[in-house]
Amino acid sequence: MSQILTVQDCFAHLGETVTPKGQHRALTLVSVDTSGLRGNDGTTREPFTLILCGPPDDVLPEGLYDVDLENGPDCTLYIMPIHTVARGRQNYQVVFN
Repeated sequence: MSQILTVQDCFAHLGETVTPKGQHRALTLVSVDTSGLRGNDGTTREPFTLILCGPPDDVLPEGLYDVDLENGPDCTLYIMPIHTVARGRQNYQVVFN
């Protein structure tokens, strides 16, 4: 993807599948959050966080992945598993500063 991914781009894909290339795991975009995040003057985009959800028994290791976004552009995301209290799923975080 040659353009900068924005929070508006991500809102359009809530509930859709995010598939890291070369992986058998499929994740779902479940949340786009801008609360509490402030950018510096002169930033090119508003900071935001994505929460992705996947199966609890097959955790995707933290890392930089080229991903296919259902009905959207291909892009590169740094995906990290996060502590997930709810049973039956594993959450992941992607942060855009």
